[in-house]
Amino acid sequence: MKNSKRLLLIEQLDAKLSCFKVVAEVVLPSVGWVKSIRTVIKMSLQQLGNRLNVSPQGIAEMEKREANGTITINALKEIALALDMRFVYGFVPNKGSIEEMIELRAQEIAKQIVGRTHVTMTLEDQQNSKERIEKAIKQKTEEIKYEMPKYLWD
Repeated sequence: MKNSKRLLLIEQLDAKLSCFKVVAEVVLPSVGWVKSIRTVIKMSLQQLGNRLNVSPQGIAEMEKREANGTITINALKEIALALDMRFVYGFVPNKGSIEEMIELRAQEIAKQIVGRTHVTMTLEDQQNSKERIEKAIKQKTEEIKYEMPKYLWD
């Protein structure tokens, strides 16, 4: 893939994911969303079960699976429809954006690579200045970001 196309794809994905940043800090209800919503709107297990053609025990089991993280996405979509809602999911990068994730990972690798070179040169009594090392790290980071080699995520 050409680098300009890759950069455009990164920008587009970042734009799509940016809407999830506002929900990144939402605290999930300990009993799960399904039970919380069902309880607040005063819908019984039987009533939700009727909408899904599932027994009340089946609904209680789904709520338990949601609370412990073992429910499927398809089940959540079906429950959302039965509640006259939409199920939405997404990913929120811990480092702000996909671009920032790539930048930080490239910088980590660049530091390792430049660090190994620096050690070798020091052993040969040819060490570089701090400024030159920082410049080399910056250049190597840009190179890695641009090329996005297969080892980026090793």
